Amino acid sequence: MTALNGATFVVTRPAAQAGPLCRLIESQGGLVLAFPTLAIDAVTPDESSLANALQSDWLLFTSTNAVDFARPTLSGKMPAAGSPRIAAVGAATAEALRQAGWTVDCVPASQFSSEGLLAEPLLHHVDGLTCTIVRGVGGRDILRTRLAERGAVVNYLDVYRRYCPAQEPTVLTARLGSADLDAITITSVEALANLLTLVGKHHHVLLKAVTLVVVSERIKQAAIEWGFRQVMVSDAPSDASIVETLTTLLSGEDRGRRHSRAAGN
Repeated sequence: MTALNGATFVVTRPAAQAGPLCRLIESQGGLVLAFPTLAIDAVTPDESSLANALQSDWLLFTSTNAVDFARPTLSGKMPAAGSPRIAAVGAATAEALRQAGWTVDCVPASQFSSEGLLAEPLLHHVDGLTCTIVRGVGGRDILRTRLAERGAVVNYLDVYRRYCPAQEPTVLTARLGSADLDAITITSVEALANLLTLVGKHHHVLLKAVTLVVVSERIKQAAIEWGFRQVMVSDAPSDASIVETLTTLLSGEDRGRRHSRAAGN
């Protein structure tokens, strides 16, 4: 018997990015209901923003999306190695940068988040330096705020935008009504907010009874504030860590409850 045998999970990642997690869940015997709550499109930066970025002392990439959407914009334009220096918010982002052929100078040792990146010693000494944050439109401001407090000149290079997709929730709401969903995976606060919007207020009580598996404490706190009762945090935002958390969820008492529910008890 595989680790996730008989369990059903909702994957809310953007359609173009959900494949690896869905396949990993299925390889472990789980069932997937794909319900994207985010869509992502490229944004073309203006010439002045691009010029400022290329002349920066630091480029800080906030996600793998930032790397993927920046590659066409920055390809062939990056100055010689070492200028600007490059920081990544986490291990997956760092690996995406390396795959793009860029050297990563700073990445958090363990806490893969803006807060973790800000804790790195290299970013404590930025007084008088220019830092450009490569991100999606409307991302968090914590990097800019903290780096500016440390004396840096901080700019943004917006390379993509996120939005709530047009999504028919009938299949999901029907599954909520039959209480046969084991967990919903959530990888951003925005994805969770969009999920609440898409399913509609009439289904919020049922939705909030389903366990969420999220990838950060920040998402967990938002979920609790919005009334979700059961929230688990994976050790890392990777697909493998998410699936490991799903496996933990289904062990012991949780597995017993699931089988009892399936039997109609």
